[in-house]
Amino acid sequence: MIKANNLTMIYGGDFKSVDNLTFNVKKGEILGFVGPNGAGKTTVIKMLTGILRPVEGSITINGFDINKNPLEAKQSLAYVADNPDILISLKGIEYINFIADIYKVPADIRQSRIDSLAERFGIKDALNTSMKEYSHGMRQKLMIIAALIHNPPAWILDEPMTGLDPSAAFELKSMMRTHADEGNCVLFSTHVLEVAEKLCDRILIINHGKDLYQGTVEDLEKSYSGEDLEQIFIDMI
Repeated sequence: MIKANNLTMIYGGDFKSVDNLTFNVKKGEILGFVGPNGAGKTTVIKMLTGILRPVEGSITINGFDINKNPLEAKQSLAYVADNPDILISLKGIEYINFIADIYKVPADIRQSRIDSLAERFGIKDALNTSMKEYSHGMRQKLMIIAALIHNPPAWILDEPMTGLDPSAAFELKSMMRTHADEGNCVLFSTHVLEVAEKLCDRILIINHGKDLYQGTVEDLEKSYSGEDLEQIFIDMI
């Protein structure tokens, strides 16, 4: 459902932030995207979502090329950025409705989804409050709700659990698993290796924009006999 072929991004004329990276996320799959700070993860995600155009390579989302068919591709994805401080002068409900308007979510379906998601994330009572008054975690919850309001097949999440309380993190992980099990896909970046190990069907590890490993955690651990994922990760980078 998400296919990236030979992605390359260059900054400043000669710095390769992403270097010839190829991967895919299949139907029914959660792919954990792992790497140290500065590895190029957020740059890759911005290319996947059409915010940045790769110097080389191609991207398709649910069969649509992100550059040739940007509207169809973007309608097929949910994107949660690594910074939830967006349009914070709006009330929570105003922001959700703004995003729902962009995706032309019908009013009846919209309201039921808002009610359900806000209830799951424990933020229903705060929707009529300005986001300026929200904590970081509350803003993160709202960004997730807004991103999922049009119920797209592909989820692309950049550090989505940062700032979430344990209950909200549990709900998001459950939703990710259910979404994939229903024949959709999820790509999410994380620094929490325990989450990647328990939740993901496969992981993609990069450093300096290059592919270090793609596959299951189980297969990776077999090749590093006696080491846990944290130690393996440190060895690799």
